[in-house]
Amino acid sequence: MEDLTDVYNELIMEHSMNSYNKKKLDEADYSEKGHNPNCGDEITLEVKLNGDKISDMAFSGHGCAISQASTSIMIDTLKGKTIQEAKDIIKTFIEMIKREQTDEEQLKKLEDAIAFKNVSNMPARVKCALLAWHTMEELLENRKE
Repeated sequence: MEDLTDVYNELIMEHSMNSYNKKKLDEADYSEKGHNPNCGDEITLEVKLNGDKISDMAFSGHGCAISQASTSIMIDTLKGKTIQEAKDIIKTFIEMIKREQTDEEQLKKLEDAIAFKNVSNMPARVKCALLAWHTMEELLENRKE
């Protein structure tokens, strides 16, 4: 039987190498830049809303495999969610990475993003995994109602 860690690693590699979420979004409602000065990772998130639902998302930029994969998987996870659901998922992801949230029931809402759970054991990679999530959190906080 395949080890779950291997499945997660494959998922991360797949998203980092050929992300279908890495593109320009036509007529995005919101855009937010994220930057990690420690390693030079830089992303721009673009979001399209339909009422209070996230109807589409995309990203551009460059960075390490973890930041690129985390961004792509975050987009898959948040697309179709309401803003409130997205905020809740983002909070849970950040808490998981900081080891403040370990409840398996709570972590289920992260869907594939749970693949980054072991990043909490690699302090140098934590900021890479969190870049997109903090950027999206900022975008949602700063958007005009």
